[in-house]
Amino acid sequence: MSEALAIPLWILGVVGALALWAALDRILMPGARWFLRRRLNRMIEEVNTRLELQIAPFQQTRRRVLIDQLSYDPEIMQAIDAEAQATGTPREVLSRQVERYAREIVPSFNAYAYFRIAYHVARRAVETLYRVRLGYSDDEALARIEPGASVVFVMNHRSNMDYVIVAYMAAHRSALSYAVGEWARVWPLRMLVRSLGAYFVRRGSGSRLYRQVLARYVQAATAGGVVQAVYPEGGLSRDGRLRKPKLGLINYMVSSFDPEGARDLVFVPVGINYDRVLEDRMLVRAPGPGEPRRSRARVLATAFRFAAHNVSLMIRRRWYRFGYACVNFAAPISMRAYVRERGVDFRALDPEARFEAVERLGGELLEAIAQAIPVLPVSLVATVFVRAGDEALGLLEVKARTQALIDGLERAGAYVHVPRADRDYAVTVGLRMLTLRHFVTEADGLFRANAGERDMLRYYANAIEHFLPEEKEEGGAGRESAPATAAAGAA
Repeated sequence: MSEALAIPLWILGVVGALALWAALDRILMPGARWFLRRRLNRMIEEVNTRLELQIAPFQQTRRRVLIDQLSYDPEIMQAIDAEAQATGTPREVLSRQVERYAREIVPSFNAYAYFRIAYHVARRAVETLYRVRLGYSDDEALARIEPGASVVFVMNHRSNMDYVIVAYMAAHRSALSYAVGEWARVWPLRMLVRSLGAYFVRRGSGSRLYRQVLARYVQAATAGGVVQAVYPEGGLSRDGRLRKPKLGLINYMVSSFDPEGARDLVFVPVGINYDRVLEDRMLVRAPGPGEPRRSRARVLATAFRFAAHNVSLMIRRRWYRFGYACVNFAAPISMRAYVRERGVDFRALDPEARFEAVERLGGELLEAIAQAIPVLPVSLVATVFVRAGDEALGLLEVKARTQALIDGLERAGAYVHVPRADRDYAVTVGLRMLTLRHFVTEADGLFRANAGERDMLRYYANAIEHFLPEEKEEGGAGRESAPATAAAGAA
């Protein structure tokens, strides 16, 4: 009975590993999770004391709980039944599909990642690349927003840097939850995006079930008071002008809005502009409908060459920041006041009438965004050369025409950012950027638009054309009217 039992070493190793795993899973991990969650909750409490719009309890709810709530939402269950009857697909299959959609959409907001990591990375990035300026902010009107209201920042979409710059500029107000396209659903970017509170959207999805799941998430987040940021244009501007709005997300928000409910729904128009958009050439010269698109490898190679070129300039101390980036926050639009003034309740409208009502709302939001777009030096000088056509201009003539342009823009109510309050310096900054990029050439003291870069000059001039009266370029056709006043289209 006292004989020793020999156990192979590999079995002992497996048993030891299982014992260690059990100890970690049952003892150490729960304690670590409790400790980390306690630290996180304390940090959220501390951050909320400094934010104008506090982090909503909805964002602090466990992701698994939100996924379950979304998957078993009564309206989603009705949509599953309707889809099963229409297509003959088993209900269990559709339920699993809904859960996959919910997992794809629902974020996992982490306040530490947002305020302790992402904010500082964003600050370093934007201040390295641009001279970032807040043009104006209607602080009095923003301060009058009802406590607890659901706030949605609506803005024009010039660059993928918009996400970074606006989040950085609004960091003292709140954490922003963005709708992000499928381009960001790659590892490890998708984990980072989710931790920052963003949710993924499949652009142009034809699945009714998917759209219903997305709609219910957006409505739940809005009802929960999550501060969101939306691009009504739906994508990046390819010619510098505002695009016609795609109002799917806004439609989801207002279609469940209760004017007598506990929370108001407030849209804050935001205008953003750059002296240099990082993706400008890619956007302007993107293939049109039916044309072959560039491969991902070619896109990555172009991005690598761009980065390598700028690093080379930094090493040689010949690198300049990409000019100014400016953000304006306009007066908020309260939906409670909006529906009261117009005598409309989006919930009670039939689909066709609601489409028209949302279209009118989208047009007003885009017009407010257009009026908030700041005017920067590159757009000013680019407009001068677009209007000049093939004419060569001396430096004094460039300055005189730019001065006249600034006067006209200010009369039109535009915010013109004049660096150092010096108009001559503004012209110098804009002209230097255009000549460095060879959009404008200089010979014998005369400046002329580069014929091969007219599309790039128009791209930057188009950013502010909605402030200006119709005018024909010399030797060219007149420009199109700004889409900000065109009829809006809904997604």
